[in-house]
Amino acid sequence: MKNLYVDLSVIQTVPSSNINRDDTGSPKTALYGGVTRSRVSSQSWKRATRSAFRTAGESTGTRTKKGVQLLATKLSELDPSLDADAALAKATEVFATAGIKIDKKTAETGALLLVSPGQIEKLAQYALNNTDFDKKELKKVLQGDHSLDLALFGRMVADAPELNVDASAQVAHAISTHEVVPEFDYYTALDDQKTDDTNGAAMLGTIEFNSATLYRYANINLTELSRNLGAADAIHGVTTFIKSFLLSMPTGKQNTFANKTTPSYVMLTVRTDTPVNLVSAFEEPVVSKAGYVAKSIEKLETEYRKALDFVEHPVINLVLGHPISQVGQPVANVAELLNQVTETLTKAVQHADTND
Repeated sequence: MKNLYVDLSVIQTVPSSNINRDDTGSPKTALYGGVTRSRVSSQSWKRATRSAFRTAGESTGTRTKKGVQLLATKLSELDPSLDADAALAKATEVFATAGIKIDKKTAETGALLLVSPGQIEKLAQYALNNTDFDKKELKKVLQGDHSLDLALFGRMVADAPELNVDASAQVAHAISTHEVVPEFDYYTALDDQKTDDTNGAAMLGTIEFNSATLYRYANINLTELSRNLGAADAIHGVTTFIKSFLLSMPTGKQNTFANKTTPSYVMLTVRTDTPVNLVSAFEEPVVSKAGYVAKSIEKLETEYRKALDFVEHPVINLVLGHPISQVGQPVANVAELLNQVTETLTKAVQHADTND
């Protein structure tokens, strides 16, 4: 099947917040176009997206060093006659035979390993049905039954590279379309049991924050996702990713700032040649004293038109949040956006199958 790329460009404004911190507790930043931008790491937003998958009822994998324990628990569920020690020993042997290094003291993998529920289930069944474990067969199990997050975001296994899964989605670091200046909140807390003759606060401190209009970008390679999941499940996976990516947000300091917002603008493009990140629209930062969203959308659509000088016209370009957009087909809401994407991708896949 010919490559199909789904591009997502999102403009989203976030008020006073600290949703993704560095090692000092400050909001992450990036220097771009000569000025400091607010930044939210791709890993942070991917984790938020994975959490949204679970909320939506999708089966997701577990990224952990305790894969042996997960398998041991499943072995005990399938065969109650196995005691805890026997189940753990069998699980350890399975992982070791597959080429994944295990710490003998902790029975943990040396690095985080993303495994799907289906893989754990089949590993357990294999372990119970066989006395001698075959390395090739175990690796075959670990190369199938991918959960959606594993198929999208991939897996790297340094000990056994043949167990690697190529990611079919890419998520960029979100950055503000404009310069940001750090601000600090000085806060105090009073003791509810303080007597009238006692002055002062029981606690005080500071927290750094900023507010920003962010440009967020992600893409999905439907062809690669289809290899991991199959065509039908891949199309469903694309729409699940789109909705989860649009509506999720990292939870850093959420209770402090209550900064959960929804996007102001979404551009979704289906391409056959190459994915296109339109962040160049903001290399010259937006400057405004009356809000950044409208000017950010204008610059983004201008950059989209410029990009057409270098890449092919897309199969479809949908725009949500701008009813008079000059570059895309407007849609009324997320549901209509997802329906249009599903229809477009289904036709593309059917056309590819017919030509094959």
